[in-house]
Amino acid sequence: MVDKKMEENLVTFCGVTGASTRDARKFLEKYKRVDVAMDAYYNNPSEFSTLSRPQAATPAAPSSSKLTTLFNKYKDPEAEEITVDGTIKLCEDLDVNPEDVVLLAVAFELKSPRVGEWTRQGWTDGWKALGVDSIAAMKAVLPKLKAKLSNDPAYFRKVYNHTFDFARSEGQRSLGVETAQAFWGLLLPHGLKGDALSHQKAESSDGDVSMEYEEGWRPEYVQWWFDFLNEKGGKGVSKDTWIMFLAFLRTIDSKFENYHEEG
Repeated sequence: MVDKKMEENLVTFCGVTGASTRDARKFLEKYKRVDVAMDAYYNNPSEFSTLSRPQAATPAAPSSSKLTTLFNKYKDPEAEEITVDGTIKLCEDLDVNPEDVVLLAVAFELKSPRVGEWTRQGWTDGWKALGVDSIAAMKAVLPKLKAKLSNDPAYFRKVYNHTFDFARSEGQRSLGVETAQAFWGLLLPHGLKGDALSHQKAESSDGDVSMEYEEGWRPEYVQWWFDFLNEKGGKGVSKDTWIMFLAFLRTIDSKFENYHEEG
């Protein structure tokens, strides 16, 4: 009998990590949860390796000169960075919508300082770390980043935290409410599709965690959050609020019974 859940987890694990189905199955059988299994894989990908397994050929390192050529293709002719026009052209060549959530993962990987801006150093170091140096290879890595962003809680948190600084206007300490909602609107639904925003049960006052099933944040609550912010008013969203909201979303139960206003 086919275990459909295992098959789904295998697809997710292999898509995010690039591991073989054989290794993915061993990690999932041992660690059960796909996010825990992926963390274990990243910590020690050779945990289930054997000496008899043939060694795969080491791929050629990404070429700095190729990446420099690509950077110069998109760079603003009057600046030392890729700016909005170059970003639009890059998205066209990558066949990706400029508003696709995967670009937030790319912005994190390439350490983009703000929307529509890419530095030469971040471009070169980021793409080299991802193992690519051509448009074709960049296209191929985007689905893997998108899957990882949806299913890996630790990776989602890193991209989420970087997005605050990325989306913030230069010289501003906070995000405008509309801007914050726009980026939440990209990130939260994507994370809720997979395990990136899987529910974490809150500890009781004595440190215990209930073993009973508890439903967490629902996708429709995102709009409730936006309505609350709009009714409350305010000029912006601080970095503390941005970061704390992610923790709140992952730990609150679907009935908001474990919410404490003074907490």
